[in-house]
Order: sequence, then C-alpha cells, then structure tokens
Amino acid sequence: MKHESKLTSQDQEQLAEIKSQQTSAREFTSVEEVLRHDAGQTAVPSGIAERLARSVQNVPPPERSWWQRVFQR
Repeated sequence: MKHESKLTSQDQEQLAEIKSQQTSAREFTSVEEVLRHDAGQTAVPSGIAERLARSVQNVPPPERSWWQRVFQR
C-alpha cells in the first residue's frame, strides 16, 4: 500500500510556513562571534544611531605611531 498524505493544501501551506520560520541551531566559538552575530540581527534605534554619529564626530584622530613619526619626516 502506498502512504498517502492526508494533509489539505492549507495544512501543507501552514507546515511550509512553520518550517521556513524555524531557525537552525548555530554554535559559536567565542563570545565575540556571538556579539557580532547578534549585532547583525538587531536593528539599532534611530535615536541611538544619531547620538552615536554625533559622538563619533567629536573623537580626535589617533596619533601617529612612533615609527611613522621617525621614518616619515
């Protein structure tokens, strides 16, 4: 005897939707990797993004290293 599916087309659509929504398990090797992954998945609120952009504008450029000062004169 053949095994026939008793699912209706609506049931099949719901099952396909549920399968597509499931996320696969992922293993991370370090805490930094977890944070990078989370940052990629999380949207930054616009207010925080604006404050961060203003804050970064006020940061002075880094000083040249000693070897750059010695050899680039």
